[in-house]
Amino acid sequence: MEKSKRLFLKSKRSFRRRLPPIQSGDRIDYKNMGLISRFISEQGKILSRRVNRLTLKQQRLITIAIKQARILSSLPFLNNEKQFEKSESTARTTTFKKKKNRN
Repeated sequence: MEKSKRLFLKSKRSFRRRLPPIQSGDRIDYKNMGLISRFISEQGKILSRRVNRLTLKQQRLITIAIKQARILSSLPFLNNEKQFEKSESTARTTTFKKKKNRN
């Protein structure tokens, strides 16, 4: 091969294939909290398919399982503990002063 053609070839790097987040034996169910909690953000939002590296079918099943767990109150709809603490400290208390009667 000529030197000029060799420069344009891609280097052969070792590619390590990532393991799928859901194994074939894992059951996607609303009771499997260990599995479901991996696909929820810190705020309690369902992570996207790109982030999760799931197939379309798996993402649909995970979404349904999360929603079922929320309805059965196994899982909170929102996880805003930090937000609650901040709003509690900045909450204002309004006090009304009584007007004095000048009779």
